[in-house]
Amino acid sequence: SSRVAEIQSQMSERAVELLGLPEDRPCLLLDVGCGSGLSGDYISDEGHYWIGMDISPAMLDVAVEREVEGDLLLADMGHGIPFRPGMFDGCISISAVQWLCNADKKSHSPPKRLYRFFSTLYTALARGSRAVLQLYPENSEQLELITAQAMRAGFTGGMVVDYPNSAKAKKFFLCLFVGASGTLPKGLGTECADGEEIHQAKFTNERTRFRNTKGKSVKKSRDWILEKKERRRRQGKEVRADTKYTGRKRRPRF
Repeated sequence: SSRVAEIQSQMSERAVELLGLPEDRPCLLLDVGCGSGLSGDYISDEGHYWIGMDISPAMLDVAVEREVEGDLLLADMGHGIPFRPGMFDGCISISAVQWLCNADKKSHSPPKRLYRFFSTLYTALARGSRAVLQLYPENSEQLELITAQAMRAGFTGGMVVDYPNSAKAKKFFLCLFVGASGTLPKGLGTECADGEEIHQAKFTNERTRFRNTKGKSVKKSRDWILEKKERRRRQGKEVRADTKYTGRKRRPRF
């Protein structure tokens, strides 16, 4: 659909931006999980060359029908990156890496498949280049598994989170460096209203409740409501002014 294509294009634009490619020359990029080639279209528009790999023959057929400019390869990224060392100036991946955490067959081991992917990707990238992998982790354990295997393979870097305070716009980009460690880019939407920046985004798979000293939940209390209203103000939303009646319980009606 047009909406999916628009989102794919936006995430591809952000991923290429995080690569920090030189502006004076075209680069050769690897697109892991290229699908129908929507990400590759943006790479071509930016004047770069690309090779895409995907596990789905049907998606690659769509890319061929669309006559994308990049070369296409049918391959499972869990089996490794089948290219010679130092071949690519960078790598992007949009919503693909998290699938390596699933064991679709009895022979599949997510940690081993992730390590195989990252270790061969590290080899295929030129020294000083980057890999930017946009993903949708299901929980904090999955996120830790992915990052741990990437670091084990030799990468440095970390997670860049765009709009960490938004439930819909939040996006995770694993930004990896080959060789010398660079400065991790800042995520979009990480500046608060008072000018302070959020340097870390906490990733949890369950809600954290406010609790008082007795261990009882104080959700809907005055402090909880004031904190929530302040958070919404930082997000640019219209919020009613605080008064002495904020958080006060109403009398029951008869």
